[in-house]
Amino acid sequence: MILDAMSAAEVHSSRLFEASRSEVFRAHADPALLTQWWGPNGFTSTFHEFDFRPDGHWRFTFHGPDGKDYENEWRFRDLVENELIDFDHTVLPLFRMVISLEEAEGGTLVRWQMTFEKAEVLKAIRHIIEPANEENFDRLAAVLRSMPES
Repeated sequence: MILDAMSAAEVHSSRLFEASRSEVFRAHADPALLTQWWGPNGFTSTFHEFDFRPDGHWRFTFHGPDGKDYENEWRFRDLVENELIDFDHTVLPLFRMVISLEEAEGGTLVRWQMTFEKAEVLKAIRHIIEPANEENFDRLAAVLRSMPES
């Protein structure tokens, strides 16, 4: 895992997964798989809309371990199968997320770049974002291990 703040408004996280790019992309594109791992530990989700295409919307509710619900809305900007997922979080906090999948020795290198609208917002929540990204990656790894080979 690599964390690298490129600017005061960005967080970069990455990890090498022992899976093909197509498997990793499928774990992002298939809502039945995505709901198993998207979010930090202890969170579950209910998807209301998942239109995985450019200009498509993804709306869901996170159910936190604290018993609270957290509404989330995203808009997909660009998708390149097995390579790129570019989307905007359209409710507060506002940010753009670019996920890239790169072929690497031993599997697929996944890079997340989160660019927040305001550096002050990221500064206030960075202590949550960085460990949450790690928990997401841990959960993604578990789903990838459990997926039947395609």
